[in-house]
Amino acid sequence: MDEHYAQETQTLRELLALMHEHDLDTIKVRLGDAIYELSRAGAEPASQPGNFSSAPAGESAPEAGANVTKVLAPLTGVFYRASSPDTTSYVEVGDRVETGDVLCVLEAMKLFNEIQSDYAGTIVRVVPGNGELVSQGEELFWIEPHS
Repeated sequence: MDEHYAQETQTLRELLALMHEHDLDTIKVRLGDAIYELSRAGAEPASQPGNFSSAPAGESAPEAGANVTKVLAPLTGVFYRASSPDTTSYVEVGDRVETGDVLCVLEAMKLFNEIQSDYAGTIVRVVPGNGELVSQGEELFWIEPHS
């Protein structure tokens, strides 16, 4: 069995485990150039092929200003805005954050990893939706520095 096939098989197993763990009907993930879209039998796909924008249909995704810093996912996992479903989000658009403030958690392999800000500024955009699977290197937040 070649290494690429073994790696892709492992990726599919991990995606299936995430679907089962979070009781998802569909999941669509882009890892580099590869796109994986898995659906349970009879489930409707969540979006049209190639539509990865978090902006509502008919709206274009906003563009970052020159001074905006983008916080990227340090690992692949499920994005959560709060520590549990019955607590408030760590941050909202418009919140001021300082270096070291917790922005969100990423769940990977049943471990919850707190993602802290490396920047001081104001949250101007939260990119993924709560409970959405994000890949390493994908944008999580846009932070505009304090003036």
